[in-house]
Amino acid sequence: MNYKTARNFLLTQGTALQTQQNPNDLLMMLKLGKPPVPGQMTSILVALKIVFDVVQQEPNLDRELTLALHLLCYESYRLYVEGRFAGVEWPPLLDQDLERIAYAVRSIFAGTKQG
Repeated sequence: MNYKTARNFLLTQGTALQTQQNPNDLLMMLKLGKPPVPGQMTSILVALKIVFDVVQQEPNLDRELTLALHLLCYESYRLYVEGRFAGVEWPPLLDQDLERIAYAVRSIFAGTKQG
């Protein structure tokens, strides 16, 4: 996966609730109370690592990417908690994967490895 592909993938995943183009995007799955598609969390984490490596030295981030990363991090956790309160039985490691996403996004925003 190259930077352009990683960026586009994260844009799609992070804006899924607004665009509602693909029912298999992470946020759409969580909204429906369904677990992520197999390999989806790994793909997101790989894309975040690629973006981190490329933008680490950049003084600024573009707004479109920043918004998508924020939404991906914030909305995924919110939907996870909402699902738990509604009685959804999430996969056992989903909370840890969402935490890894949060750390990766924080690292991108900070420009240094976090967590």
